[in-house]
Amino acid sequence: MLKHWPPLSSLRGFEAAARLGSFHKAADELSLTQSAISQQIRSLEAYLEQPLFFRSGRSVALTDAGHDLLSTTQAMLQQLAVGIRRLGQYQKPNQLVLNTTPAFARHWLLPRLADFRARYPEVDLWIYSTDEVPDMATQTIDLAVRDDISSQAECSFKVLHADRLFPACHPSVLAQPAAQRTTLHGEREMDWSHWAVEAGVDVGQQDQGLNFSDPGLLLDAAAAGLGIALVSQLLSHQAQENGLLQPLVEQTIRGPNWALLTHRDSENDPMARCFSEWLSSQLAGPDPHGQTTVR
Repeated sequence: MLKHWPPLSSLRGFEAAARLGSFHKAADELSLTQSAISQQIRSLEAYLEQPLFFRSGRSVALTDAGHDLLSTTQAMLQQLAVGIRRLGQYQKPNQLVLNTTPAFARHWLLPRLADFRARYPEVDLWIYSTDEVPDMATQTIDLAVRDDISSQAECSFKVLHADRLFPACHPSVLAQPAAQRTTLHGEREMDWSHWAVEAGVDVGQQDQGLNFSDPGLLLDAAAAGLGIALVSQLLSHQAQENGLLQPLVEQTIRGPNWALLTHRDSENDPMARCFSEWLSSQLAGPDPHGQTTVR
């Protein structure tokens, strides 16, 4: 294994020369001398212990190793450029960085963003969705809304909503015989073992079927008519409103708690307070479907 990375400057010189097919053109693009480009590439070849170009007079062509390195280098430089441009988000005066799960962002927040934008057009909201719980002490995040977080240092913690779960499917699946319905399995509270313990009601769920680690994707699969699933009442509201999901029974069971983490540096930020108040008011709305809860 290589112990050190080659210099970034040599990779930039190599990428330009390989893309343009000329050391001279690469030198012009990077505002360097041709000898400087040649030296960078010779150093890179020595470092990698293999040639990257075939040289014939003033023309150059990539070796197989050169072609391989070019695709890797271009992908790396592109990712680096995107990451550097993204840093500009932190310099916006009205920036509010919100971390949440992909499922919450897609199924709950997105349908309501127009309302938030209409109320608070001055807030430059950046939605940073991740599967992993963020470390609020080390990451530049103002707020986090998730169903998998607990209190953290340097943050205030508040439970916003106690979710409920219920078995549901697309209306077309209800027309199928129960034995022929595919069972969609989730993780954590969305696992059918949770339903069996809490509700004790057989809705035709089977041990075999399709399995999903993402509750948002599980919800999408149920709404697409792939089978029956144990879904979040909070996240499924839009799908029910659109006629894509129908409960199998009236009962619901306990689901995860959705909580808010606010970094202490953002607690007195007017934008953070506006979003927190808007979020709380939206989550405090009545259950529009009126399922019977099982406690």
